[in-house]
Amino acid sequence: MKNKRVPTFISGFDDLIQGGLSERSVNLVIGGAGTGKTIFAIQFLVNGIKNLGETGVYITFEERKDKLYSDMLSFGWDLEKYEKQGKFIFIQYNPEQVKKMLIEGGGVIEGIITKTKVKRLVIDSITSFALLYKDALIRKEAALSLFELINDWGCTAVLTAQHPSNGEIFSTTLEFEVDSIIRFYNPKMEGVRKRAFEIIKMRGTKHPLKTMTMGITDNGIEFIPAKIIKC
Repeated sequence: MKNKRVPTFISGFDDLIQGGLSERSVNLVIGGAGTGKTIFAIQFLVNGIKNLGETGVYITFEERKDKLYSDMLSFGWDLEKYEKQGKFIFIQYNPEQVKKMLIEGGGVIEGIITKTKVKRLVIDSITSFALLYKDALIRKEAALSLFELINDWGCTAVLTAQHPSNGEIFSTTLEFEVDSIIRFYNPKMEGVRKRAFEIIKMRGTKHPLKTMTMGITDNGIEFIPAKIIKC
């Protein structure tokens, strides 16, 4: 059976992944500071609102609401307006609250998602949540519980994460449980920072195995797959 696709409507991306992310999938976007993870995540939600009228939920452990809203205006994304329309829902949680949500089987967030028929969900970032669980097995069980909730809610999710300096993602735990991993880079080449990305994995999807160029424009992120980066 062919996977139903959820288009991101992000320039140059959907054509690489057979039309979009798989419906009800959990997609991990990893990268260092300043690589564009939050921009990608917000763009995914805003494009769902603008193109399909879909409600999106943004759960954050780190971003201040006023700063996020101000920063995103530079791309023409008026999150305050979308919030007033009931299309953009901002939820600031600490990792312990998410841990409690898992124990309760959804809690307040589930009520919001069910009531507003949310289709797109972002958690920015999942790193702090993962660090709550020192034991690898418990961390894996918590991740599976979270992903099961997302699936039960009928959401397609984008999770962001900081990429550790040791080269691992989450000590070989979450990277095996998510449906896709998209990695952002900003390598320094001949004294200049370049923006690049690669799709490390994406279940049920044919995708290129190359490190390609991306950029951040006045309209958000754009992907330029024709340009290959030699990192």
